[in-house]
Amino acid sequence: MRTTLFCKNPYAFGILKPLNDELANRGMPVIWYIPGEIINLFPYKESCNYTSEIQRIADFNNDVLIVPGNEVPHYLRGLKVQVFHGLAGEKKGHFRIRHYFDLYLTQGPYFTERFKQLANKYKDFDVIETGWPKLDSLFNQKNAYISEKQSILKESGTDKIVLYAPTFSPSLTSATALKNEIIKIADKKTVLLIKFHDLMNKKVIDEYREIEKQNSHIRIIHDNNITKYLILADLLISDTSSVVYEFLLLDKPVITFRSHSKHIHWQNIVNPVELTDSVQNTFSKDRFTNQRKWIINNYHPYSDGCSSKRIVETLISYLESHPVPEERKISWFRKRKMVTMFGKIN
Repeated sequence: MRTTLFCKNPYAFGILKPLNDELANRGMPVIWYIPGEIINLFPYKESCNYTSEIQRIADFNNDVLIVPGNEVPHYLRGLKVQVFHGLAGEKKGHFRIRHYFDLYLTQGPYFTERFKQLANKYKDFDVIETGWPKLDSLFNQKNAYISEKQSILKESGTDKIVLYAPTFSPSLTSATALKNEIIKIADKKTVLLIKFHDLMNKKVIDEYREIEKQNSHIRIIHDNNITKYLILADLLISDTSSVVYEFLLLDKPVITFRSHSKHIHWQNIVNPVELTDSVQNTFSKDRFTNQRKWIINNYHPYSDGCSSKRIVETLISYLESHPVPEERKISWFRKRKMVTMFGKIN
């Protein structure tokens, strides 16, 4: 099975790396497609086969293209597989069918049910539940950073780590509204780690960098992969971001600001001044332990760290009974969009 891991944004690196490792361990040919404008951010140059040339992907003669983003060129050979870039089903477009994909591999029952309804409507793709590959590293590394956490706490003289990870969307982000309050979290008892989305407004990031210079308990994370910091943190502060669900799956508390989620099973505040007390109260008594169970059971019930294995085995089995599609039937507009976005091939 010849496979392309198709990236468009840096967030895809952490999603696709477990799949790369699973395919490579099985001796299956695999290549990454990474646009030239983000190639300098790719952290696996020494260990992975990659290209920024769409013609090389065409020449690779794919059986499968695995995509966590919304688009993939229709003219490339291969079964086009959507594995998603997050767990935030409430975000605009998450359940939008763009007709690029032959197969949707879903994370858990909540997503599976919705996409099966859409599959019955459109009748041009299949849906199989496998779990999400990005979370393999989350579950497999749960105990990998104990000594590093102890070192951070000892160095700073604190006993808690809080992670602040706002989304970038101007209509959803909490980064501006919470700026003055978030500073108060970093005190003599707490280290505050801040992880911005790849697409966060640069002006906002610069404002927080100035804040970082003035407080030794505030640290802005520059690593593209947030997994390590989800494991290190005792509590997450966010908004309408997929990272909320990733953190909840570790069965740890979350505080959000004006979340748009349809399934809020954690503390959600609507006024910035509520933040400091909410953090203190959460550390004193976690009131949402039982409610988190619903998210775990419905969004991603797989904690075995084997979703990549399930995905690869699912694809092998699927191709045994479904030939590699010769083409996708999509609109002229979408065909033109793909050529404009990725270029032509010979």
